[in-house]
Amino acid sequence: MTSNRHNSRTPDDSVLDAARECVLAVGVRRTTLTDIARRAGVSRMTLYRRWPDVRTIVADLMTREWVALGAAAQPPDDGGPVRDRLVDGLAGGVRTFRDHPLLRKIIEVDPELLLPYVLDRCGASQEAFLAVFEEAVEAGQADGTIRAGHPVRLARALLLVVQSFALSAQTMIEPDDPELSADAFDAELRHILERTLAP
Repeated sequence: MTSNRHNSRTPDDSVLDAARECVLAVGVRRTTLTDIARRAGVSRMTLYRRWPDVRTIVADLMTREWVALGAAAQPPDDGGPVRDRLVDGLAGGVRTFRDHPLLRKIIEVDPELLLPYVLDRCGASQEAFLAVFEEAVEAGQADGTIRAGHPVRLARALLLVVQSFALSAQTMIEPDDPELSADAFDAELRHILERTLAP
């Protein structure tokens, strides 16, 4: 997967890579267009032609990172029950997303950056996830492993569940208590997803 990504890299990828390094080093608020341009080896004017400010670059960076993470978390289509594969992909994806260094840095230093995507609107990565979820729900309904229901509504409900576990689980997890550990909450998420989707 890595080699394919590098083979299809665009000039934007260099800028987004530079932005990622800057954000991981100092956070979004302390990152400047000059910092990103210097790391990417381009002029500030080159950045301005594509992005008006740091936040728009970071929004594109988050979309790239989250969509790639979601794609990597999906188990291969082995012909098995769709619900099993969907639950495996969602539970594994949430765990990976929760531990993602970019997300951890944003939550630690610039949490307000996530608020629009939690309270006001869907971002590009959320829209991409919804399309994948809806397709999987329809396939699971076709093979009888996912209950009947409006596939768009079910996909949106799934996003609400996994988003809350991905973004808010840290407020509930107590690493020293096995019953409240990350593993315990991952198991609880699987149970919720199974119960939500089962016919």
